[in-house]
Amino acid sequence: MVRLLGRSGTRSPLRPGAAPSERQRREAGPSRWHPVAGLRSVLGGRSVAGQVFLLVVVIVLVLVVAAVVALVLQVRHDTTQEARNRSLAVAETFANAPGTIEALESPDPTAVLQPRAEAAREQSKVDFIVVMNTDGIRYTHPKPDRIGKKFVGTLEPALAGRPVTEEITGTIGPLVQAVVPVKAPDGQVVGLVSAGITTANVGGTADRQLPLVLSAAAVALLLATAGAALVSRRLLRQTHGLGPHEMTRMYEHHDAVLHAVREGVLIVDDGGTLLLANDEAHRLLGLPADAEGRHVLSLGLDPGTAELLASGRVATDEVHRVGERLLAVNQRTTDRAGVPPGSVATLRDSTELRALSGRAETARERLNMLYDAGVGIGTSLDVTRTAEELTELAVPRFADFATVDLFDAVLSGGDPDAAAALSRTALSGIRKDAPLYPVGERIRFVESSPQGRSLATGRPVLEARLSEAPGWQAQDLERSAQIVEYGIHSLITVPLRAGSLVLGVVSFWRYEKPEPFDTDELALAEELVARAAVSIDNARRYTREHSMAVTLQRSLLPRNLPEQDALEIAYRYLPAQAGVGGDWFDVLPLSGARVALVVGDVVGHGLHAAATMGRLRTAVHNFSALDLPPDELIALLDELVGRIDQDETEEDGSAPVTGATCLYAVYDPVTRRCTVARAGHPPPALIHPDGTVEFPDVPAGPPLGLGGLPFETAELELAEGSRLVLYTDGLVEDRERDIDVGLDMLREALSRAGQSPEDTCRTVLDARLTARSTDDIALIVARTRALTPDQVAEWPVPADPAAVGEVRAAVSRRLAEWGLDELTFTTELILSELVTNALRYGGGPIHVRVLRDRNLICEVFDSSSTSPHLRYATMTDEGGRGLFLVAQLAERWGTRYLPAGKVIWAEQPLP
Repeated sequence: MVRLLGRSGTRSPLRPGAAPSERQRREAGPSRWHPVAGLRSVLGGRSVAGQVFLLVVVIVLVLVVAAVVALVLQVRHDTTQEARNRSLAVAETFANAPGTIEALESPDPTAVLQPRAEAAREQSKVDFIVVMNTDGIRYTHPKPDRIGKKFVGTLEPALAGRPVTEEITGTIGPLVQAVVPVKAPDGQVVGLVSAGITTANVGGTADRQLPLVLSAAAVALLLATAGAALVSRRLLRQTHGLGPHEMTRMYEHHDAVLHAVREGVLIVDDGGTLLLANDEAHRLLGLPADAEGRHVLSLGLDPGTAELLASGRVATDEVHRVGERLLAVNQRTTDRAGVPPGSVATLRDSTELRALSGRAETARERLNMLYDAGVGIGTSLDVTRTAEELTELAVPRFADFATVDLFDAVLSGGDPDAAAALSRTALSGIRKDAPLYPVGERIRFVESSPQGRSLATGRPVLEARLSEAPGWQAQDLERSAQIVEYGIHSLITVPLRAGSLVLGVVSFWRYEKPEPFDTDELALAEELVARAAVSIDNARRYTREHSMAVTLQRSLLPRNLPEQDALEIAYRYLPAQAGVGGDWFDVLPLSGARVALVVGDVVGHGLHAAATMGRLRTAVHNFSALDLPPDELIALLDELVGRIDQDETEEDGSAPVTGATCLYAVYDPVTRRCTVARAGHPPPALIHPDGTVEFPDVPAGPPLGLGGLPFETAELELAEGSRLVLYTDGLVEDRERDIDVGLDMLREALSRAGQSPEDTCRTVLDARLTARSTDDIALIVARTRALTPDQVAEWPVPADPAAVGEVRAAVSRRLAEWGLDELTFTTELILSELVTNALRYGGGPIHVRVLRDRNLICEVFDSSSTSPHLRYATMTDEGGRGLFLVAQLAERWGTRYLPAGKVIWAEQPLP
C-alpha cells in the first residue's frame, strides 16, 4: 500500500517486458541520473517533463511571433495615422496662408504658387503640395510635367467645404493625401490644396524598427526556452521520468487506494504537518475540510492521537479513543534514501470494541451521574435549592427538561398532604421557551396522568410517546398539545419518596434525542431521584427544625426595650445564614436610675443553642434583680452553665453547651461611671463625644462553664454623649478573617458613624463586616446621658434620732422646688422609716440621696451589710411595720450592697 502513495516510494505498474530503466534509475536516486540521459528524456517527449518542455517552447514561440506581428502592425498604423495628420495639417496651413487666394486669382497662378509649394514641401517633409482649381487642374506639383493635368483623388468633400484624407495610388505611387478647400472671404471655394506622403516614406519607420523588434523577440524566446528547460528538468526529477500514461495509471491506483479502502490513511511529514488524508481518515477523525497542510496538533484531535501522529514513532495496533470510536492505529516511517522523511499511519475502526466501548461509556456516564448526585445534590439545607440541584444535574446529561413538583407543606417543613396541590419548585431545560408549567405554578395532577399515577402508586411511570398517551393529555388538553407540537416526545415520572412519605414527583422530558426513553433509563431515573429524595427530606426536616428554632428564639429575645432615661439605645439582631444561633442581648433597668447592658453568645445553632440562650437570659434577669456587681453576676452565670453541662451529659443523646460567652455592663447616670465584666466575650467599643474610637481594656475572663478562675471588672468614666458599643463575635470574626482584622474594620466603621445610636448601627451593618455571616450578630449602641446636679439631692444623717425630722424637712423643701408637693407626705414617711431603720440597725456613716428621674428615688446608705426583711407584725408587736409601709407606699423597693455597706432604696412614680 505504501508504495502506491506517490511521494512515499511510488511503484508504477509497468507493462510486462517494458524497459525497467526509469524505475531502476529512480530507485538508484535522482542525483545519479546522467545529464545527457535527462536531456534526451526531455527532448524525446515521452515523459511528462519532455511534453511540458515542448509545450512551453511552442507556446512561447507563438506568443513571440504574435507579439512581433502585433508590434509591426501597431507601428505601421501609428505611422499612417501620423501621415494623415501631417498631410492634413500641411494642406490646411498652405490653403490658409496669406497670398494663396490672390495667387489663385492671378493670371499665372503657377508662377506664384509653384515656388511657395516646393519651399513648403521641403520644410514640412511631405512628398508633394498640389494647388489646383475647383476642376482639379494642378497649378503646382513636385514634377513640373504634371502641372496642368487633372489631380488624382476625391474632390467632392473639399468642393463642399470639408477637408478629406485618403489613401490612394496617385501619379507618384501609393500615398496618403489630404485635400482641403481654399475659401474666399465670402466662404466660396475658389481652389483646392492637397498635401501627401507616399507609402514608401510611411513604412520607413516600421522597417527601421523591425530588426530591433526581431532581436528582442529572439532574446525573449531564448530566455523562455532556458526557463522551460529548467522547469522541465525539475519536473523530470519530481516525476521520476514517468510518462503521461504511467502517471495516469499511478493516480488511478492512488485514488482507488485512498478512497476505496475502509481504512483511514494519513501521511505526515517530519515536521508534523498533515500532507494527505483519505476520506475514511476524515470520517474517523472528524478532520476539517482544510486539514491537509496544517499541523496535526492544531486539528482538534484528542491529545494521545495527535501526539502519536506528530511524533512519527512506529506503532502497531495502538488503540486510541477518538470521540465515540476506538481506533486501532498503525504507523511506519518513510525515512529512507531518496524519499522525503515522514510517516504513514493507517486507522481501523474496531466495530466490536466500539460497541463494547459504547456500553462501557454508557455505564460509566451513569455511574458518574449517580456519583455527582451524591456529592452535588443536598449541598444546602434548603428544599427549593436541593430540587434545583436535581434538575440542573439531570439536564442535559439525562434529559432535555426536568421538573420537580412538591407538596406545599414540604416547602415549609411539614409532612405532605396527598389531597393537597403541588407547587412547581424547580425547572431546568436546554431551552427557555418550553410550554411546561412555570416555577411557582400550583398543579393538581389528574389520576390518569403519569404524575398522578406515580403519586398514587409510588412507582415510576414511563410514557415513551407522549403523542400517543391520552392519559397524559387529559391533564391539560391545550398545554399538552403545545408540548407535543413543541417537540417534547417522551416522559419519565418518578415519585420523591422518603420512607413511607411521598414528597412530590420528578418529571424528565426528552426533546432533542429522537429515541424515546427506555427501561434502562427508567431504572437510572428511579435511582437518581431516590438519592435526591434523601437530600430533599433532610432539607425538609431542617426547615421544620429551623422554623421551630426561629419561633423559639424570637420568643426569647426582647421584643421591646424597657423605658429608662440613662441611655439612648439602638440595637440590631441578624440571624446566621446557616440557621438560628444562640446570640442574645438585653437592657435591664436597675435601682438608682442605673441601667445594665448585657450581650451573650451560645456556641452552635439550632434548638439546643436557642433553648440554652433563653435559660441564660432568664438567669441574667433574675440575677440582675439582686443588684449584683457585674463580676459576681457573671460568676453566677458561670456556675449555672457548669450545672447545665452536668445535667445534659447525664442524659443519653444530649450534648453539653460547647461554649458560651457574656459581657455585662452597668451604667450609673449620676456618677457617669460604667462597670464592665466579660467572660470570653469580645471587648466593648467606646466612641467618645469627639468621635475617637477605642476598645477599653476590660479583663477577659474565661468563657462560661469552665469555672475555677475569678472574673474582674473594669470601671470606665464616660462623658455625657459617649457611645458604648456591645456586640457578639459574629460581627468581627469568621472562618476567613482573624478577629484582629475584624476589630480594625469595626473601628474604621465606628469612626465615620453618625452621632445617633441608630446611625451608628446602620453604618456598622452597611460596612458589611461579614458579607455572608455564618454566625448570629447582636449589636447594641448606647449613648450615655447624665443626671444634672439639680436632679440629685444628698444629705448626711447624724447618728441621732432627732435627725429624722431634719431629713423630712429637707426633703419637703426639695420636693417643693421640684414641683412634687403631691409626693411630700409619702416621701417623708418612706424616708422616716428607712432612716430610722438605718439608725437603729445599721452603722454610720449614714446619708440620704433623692433622685428625680422617670421616678422619684429615695436611697438610704449605711455601713451595715445586714439586710432588712419584710414581715407581718402582730397586733401586740411594737415594731416591724416600717418596711411594710414602705412596700405599700413605693412602687418598688429593695436593697443594693456596696463594698462598704448597703443601700435601701424605694421608687415612687412621678405624678
